[in-house]
Parts: sequence; structure tokens; C-alpha cells
Amino acid sequence: MKKIVIFLLAACITTACREVSSQRTEMDGFLDSLMGRMTLEEKIGQLNLLTMGFDVTGPRISKGVEQKIRDGHVGGVFNLWTPNAVRKLQDTVLTQTRLKIPLLIGYDVIHGHRTIFPIPLAQAATWDIGLIERIATVVADEASADGLHWTFSPMVDLVRDPRWGRVSDTAGEDSFLGSEIAKAMVRGYEQGDLSNESTIMSCVKHFALYGAAEGGRDYNTVDMSRLRMYNDYLPPYKAAIEAGASSIMTSFNEVDGIPATGNRWLLTDLLREQWKFEGFVVADYTSVSEMENHGMGDKAAVTERAINAGLDMDMVSEYFTDELPALVKSGKVKEETVNAACRRILEAKYKLGLFDNPYRGITGDAGTRVSSAEKFELNREAALKSIVLLKNDGRTLPLDDSKRIAFVGPLVKNRRTLLGSSAAAADWRETETLWEALCSRRSGGRFTYAQGCHLVEDSLIRRMTDQQNGNVLDDRCGATLIREAVEVAERSDVVVAVLGEAYDMSGEAAGRSDIGLLSNQKALLRALEATGKPIVLVLMNGRPLTLQWEDDHIEAIVETWLPGACGGSAIVDILFGEVNPSGKITMTFPRNVGQIPIYYNYKNTGRPYSDNSKFTVKHIDVENSPLYPFGHGLSYTQFAYSPVRLSDTVMTVDRPVEATVTVSNVGLRSGEETVQFYIRDLVGSVTRPVKELKGFRRIKLEAGESEDVTFTVTPDMLKFYNSDLEWVFERGDFLLFAGGSSATDNVARFTLE
Repeated sequence: MKKIVIFLLAACITTACREVSSQRTEMDGFLDSLMGRMTLEEKIGQLNLLTMGFDVTGPRISKGVEQKIRDGHVGGVFNLWTPNAVRKLQDTVLTQTRLKIPLLIGYDVIHGHRTIFPIPLAQAATWDIGLIERIATVVADEASADGLHWTFSPMVDLVRDPRWGRVSDTAGEDSFLGSEIAKAMVRGYEQGDLSNESTIMSCVKHFALYGAAEGGRDYNTVDMSRLRMYNDYLPPYKAAIEAGASSIMTSFNEVDGIPATGNRWLLTDLLREQWKFEGFVVADYTSVSEMENHGMGDKAAVTERAINAGLDMDMVSEYFTDELPALVKSGKVKEETVNAACRRILEAKYKLGLFDNPYRGITGDAGTRVSSAEKFELNREAALKSIVLLKNDGRTLPLDDSKRIAFVGPLVKNRRTLLGSSAAAADWRETETLWEALCSRRSGGRFTYAQGCHLVEDSLIRRMTDQQNGNVLDDRCGATLIREAVEVAERSDVVVAVLGEAYDMSGEAAGRSDIGLLSNQKALLRALEATGKPIVLVLMNGRPLTLQWEDDHIEAIVETWLPGACGGSAIVDILFGEVNPSGKITMTFPRNVGQIPIYYNYKNTGRPYSDNSKFTVKHIDVENSPLYPFGHGLSYTQFAYSPVRLSDTVMTVDRPVEATVTVSNVGLRSGEETVQFYIRDLVGSVTRPVKELKGFRRIKLEAGESEDVTFTVTPDMLKFYNSDLEWVFERGDFLLFAGGSSATDNVARFTLE
């Protein structure tokens, strides 16, 4: 019987391989024929990606771009969507171009298209990889129904500096978790088959090291060792590629002194030769032309550098179309190099099915696919699971709506901030505010409201408070608003202060040097605290904040991030205990900006931190621990962990070790917990981190229930890049930690022989 099963399996594999080979042969024949009819200028045109847009009358296509499309000098466009707009563009291609090569249509669909989900940093806080993949799948379905073929996502940049604005678009500071999320998003977007018209092509960004910008300033210089690159920053990109990502976007920063967009080691030696990436590489917005500012030469020089480095598509700058014909003629760029780049883009279009159906995805059911009850239910699940209870002294939460509750703050009635900076094609005016959700879901409560302060008063970022962005303008002075809030608070039993960042205080080009609450919001919070009423601080923000004073003086703190279209109702249900919070932060919260960078998987020095010695790695003016460690998140119940039990204290190459911990719900209500496993390599040929996340699992336990959670440790999990950049494990002693955050000291020891 076993032989029959093996034979049938082998037969199936053989058949599948033949089908793939046949499809490849068919595609190669089609593309050989097409490229044989293309002029050099038409091939270069496929490497040109331009931006479009809308005005009040619909899609806006400037005369210059329209003529370039007719001439076959445009391979794709972005920042345009809707079936009508896409149909108009493809009609132009099919009726007015010589070769009728369809356009590739892309857009920044980061955490939703028309239905906006929680920001990526919030999705990461769910620690629910299946949920994140489902989100990407429904986002792809919605975007493809609106005429899109390509999303500039996932953004997999590792980040350890919360001052950087684009923290909001990342999975946080951990390479392992970031890699798992990267794979999930690629699978969700592409589903392993781009011919499926409900999929979209992913684009992994920003390659590479973009999250390590100095000082948290966007677009800034990056400089690091190859060892740190390989062990910490590169794995999420590699994981996304191994999951099948079809395209890669270069980053604005330099890598080893050469801008990523013109870096041959990065784009060819590493990406194509070491990692065997077969898709195409696109520049970020004008990053080809920006190499001139980097000091890499004039227009022709940077164009030559970019194409020869391995860049396939130029976004917006149009340097390829302007300079490549002459560079090929002079011999500085081989025509074979242009052919290879063109073919990669045409292959993507072929795999998307655009040559068979240029109107791919645009069907009569677009309306139902763009918004549905199922999508909103998934959105709500994501928002609920992403909210993190940072602090809850005295069981201030959940709230009791039989009491008088004051809701205070400029974000109580704000719509736009809920969606975050990357709101894609959504209409923020349709978003339900926290106050509206409160009134509809808890209609019997005794609630009062006061604005309390302006969202932003700082003159440098006052532009963020205009009416167009959904923020309420109020001419009353700050002192008047605070006085009104205090009066409301004094008539209440508990105060809920809803504060944080305006939606565009995080995201691209939104670095902050001070990541605490803004001064006017702090003044409001201090005035409320002086009333003596218990306070719940509800935060909406796109990055970790410095909250030392708040942690010292406020009873409960809830991190809701920028939670998306269903955020208002999710926050209400968490506050009143309809749902037990279960989110865990994926980026360390510092006590103050002077601690930055601070992250859990640091390395010891020759003088590791100690309270008992002056001459160790420390600041003398602040506690040296973080305010909230990586993986932290509380619940309305309590979980207890047993000591770690190992199946054996000795591991061999062919015999893994199982680590088991019993997790018990010792509280009074059901709850979900993310059990986290960390490993430390005690001795290595290169220095190793004090802890590294190697596994996790979300579990749900009823009150009084226990569950054994087992983690299998294999030698592959102990691998790292050594000083020769070889991927190896080394025999020796290891520690394994299990607990509810990276701060756990629940540890067992084993040896790899």
C-alpha cells in the first residue's frame, strides 16, 4: 500500500512539473515573439513607471503622459484606480499603440484599499499570522476589483528607532516576527497564482536597510556592518522572496556607501545571485534621479549605474527613457541588459494574465467586492486583537457604564486619525468615530464629553489640524478647553482621555525628535490627574511613545494605534470589557528619547549593565530598562506559566529538543495569550544577542483552564551568519525562555552536541 501511495505522489509531482514546464515554454515563446517585434525605444518604454491622479471630473491624464502611452514609452502607471479610469488607460493602449502591450497599474495599498484595516504596526501586535494573511487576501480582492494589479507592499523594513515616521508601516523591531509577517502578506496578496483575478502582485520594500536611517530621519544615511545586515535586517526581505514575491522596490538610502538604487552588490550579487530572485526590481519615487544628490554623477551617469546594477523599472524620474538609448548606442549599457529588464516586466504582465485580458479584475461584481460585511467583520477582528493594554492598576478597566464617565480629548470625535496616514482610496468621512460608536453600542451609559485641547498646537505641525483632514477647528484658547474638561471630569466617576498623534504625524516624512504626547495634550492630562479621578488614557498613534510620566500617574493606559475603519467600535468594546484585550507590542517603548535605540535583542558588552557597578553600559539619569518591553501586553485576566520543561537537555543534529510550558488562566474570565519562546546562544564565534524570538503561539483559555504549549527546537533554529557570512549553527550551550513577553526569566538550559 505504501508503495502505491509513493508511486501516486511521484506521478502527481511529475504531472505538476510538466504543467509548469509547459506553461513556461508557452510564456517564453509568446515573449520571444513579442520582444522580437519591439524596438529598443519600446523596450525601454516598458521600464518607465509614471504617476497619474484624479481631479473633480475623474481620472486626470496629462497630454504629455497620454502621448507617451501612445508611443509605447510607458510600462505602467500608479496612483490611479477605479474600473473606469483603468479601462480608459487600457483602451488607449489597445486602440492607439503599435504593439498593444497592457499597462501595469499600481498603488500604495498598505493596509487596505477602500476598507482600511489597522496600520501594519498594529496588525503585527495581533501576533496572528493567519489573520494577517487573510487581511492581505481580502485587500487584494478589493484592490483588484478596483482595477489594480500591483501593490507597493509589504513594507518589511526592520526598525529600532521609534522616531522614524515609517515605523507605522512596519512589523517592528524583530527579524523573526517580521519575516513571518512578510511571508503571510505575500501569500495573501499573490496566493501563489497571479492569474487569479482576485490577486495583486506584491512589491517588497524598501530594499534594503531603510528602517535603519540615522536619527529616525526619513531618507537619511544608513551605515552598518555586513554581519548586522545578514543577521538582523536582511531576513524579512529574503523571507518575502522565498514566499514568492514578484517584485522588489529599492530604498532611498545608501548601502555600503552606494545608493541602493544603483548598488550592484545589493541588486545583483545578493538579490539575484545569492537569493535567486527572478522577479523585477522597481525604483522608489525618483530614487534614480536622486542619486545625483547623493553625489553619484550626472543624469547619464546615474542612469548607467542604476540599469547596470540590476534596476529594471524607473519610477517617475524618466531617466531611463531619456538616457538609455544613447547609453546603449555608446556601449556603456549592453542592449542585453535592457532586454533582460524588459522581459522581467513583460513576464509579470503575462503572469497577471494582462495579455489575455487587459481589463483583468474589472467585472460587474466590483461593488460587492469593494465593500462587504465579511470585510468589515475581519477589520473589526483585527482592530480588537491589535489593541494593547499597557497598564491597568487597581482594575480600572474594564469600565462600568453604570458610572458617570467623561470622555475627554481631541480624538474622541475625530474620524481621519483612525485610518492612519496610508488611507489609500478610502473616504475617511464615512468612518465611525469613537464617540459615535460609544453612543450606538452603549446607549444606556451616562457619558459626557469635552474636547479638552486642540489636537496640535505646535506651530511646526499646526498644518495637520485643518478641517480638510478631519480635525475640528476650535478658536477657543487652550486654557478654556482645559477648564471645560476639568469641570466635566469633576462631575464624573472616571475619565477616559483619548490622546495621541494626528494621522500624518507618522508615516512617510514624519519623523519626530520628541515622541512624547504633545505639550498641550500633556497639560490637559496633568489637569485631569489633579482632579483625583481615576483616568484611563486611550492612545491613538503610529509609533511607540515615551510615556514615563503617564505610566507614573495614570491608572490605565490602552494602546489602540491607528486602528482602521472599525477602530471606534473596537475601542469601545475593549474599554467596557465586551472583548478582553490580547495585543502585544512588537517594538520596545523607551522611557525617554535618550534611550533610543533600545530593543530587546541587544548584545552584551564586556561590561554588561549592572545596578551594582558604575562602570557598565548604562545611563545614570534614568532606569536602564525599557518602559514596556517587546512582547508586552496585559489582559483583564491573569496568566501563570509553569517552569520550562525540556524533553532532553542534550540536542544532536538529528534529534531536536521539545520545550513545554503549561499556561494557566488564573483569573476570572476567558482570555487570549501569546506564548513567546526565546533562545540565547551562550558562546559563539561572533557575539550573539541576549535573546532572540524563535517561536510563538496564540492560545485561548477559559477561566481556570490550563494548556501545555510545546515548542520544538531544531538545529536550524540555532543558525546565524558567522564572520565569513556563512549560515551555520555551532555546538555549545543555549538558554530557552518562555513567557508572555521578552522580559521573561522563565528559562531552561540545553546543549547542542
